[in-house]
Amino acid sequence: MITGSTMILVDADACPVKTEIVMVALKFKVPVWMVASYDHRILPGEGFTVFQVDRSDQSVDLFIANRISKDDLLITQDFGLAAICIAKKAIVLSNRGQIYTDRTIDFLLDSRSEQARTRRGGGRTKGPRAFTALDRKIFQQTLTKVLSDKQEIFRT
Repeated sequence: MITGSTMILVDADACPVKTEIVMVALKFKVPVWMVASYDHRILPGEGFTVFQVDRSDQSVDLFIANRISKDDLLITQDFGLAAICIAKKAIVLSNRGQIYTDRTIDFLLDSRSEQARTRRGGGRTKGPRAFTALDRKIFQQTLTKVLSDKQEIFRT
């Protein structure tokens, strides 16, 4: 069990690993907040709390950014939200198990900006590759490792 006030916040609108998050969180007894707009109805379940927010573009991001604290975990695919939460000293993971850091988030934001510029100019860019069972497994392993490491810190 992890002591302290660590929790997991999930940008749940398009998150494909909600089940894995809850399974791992239950094992470590860490509370989970699933945050989604009203357009993405999530049914309540064991081990997590659901927060449904306004349909507007940034409602989920604002809800999370205003509530996340140092050492909380965020699961998101949104680079902008990731950057905000990294600045607040949260641990941020992608749904594929990538840990976003100060170093990597700058590169990802620059790449996103360049792709948007290309599309505005009439060019084409590739979308993300299809989500696989291996991605799911890597995510679960990464989340387990992050929580295990946090648990070790609290033991010492």
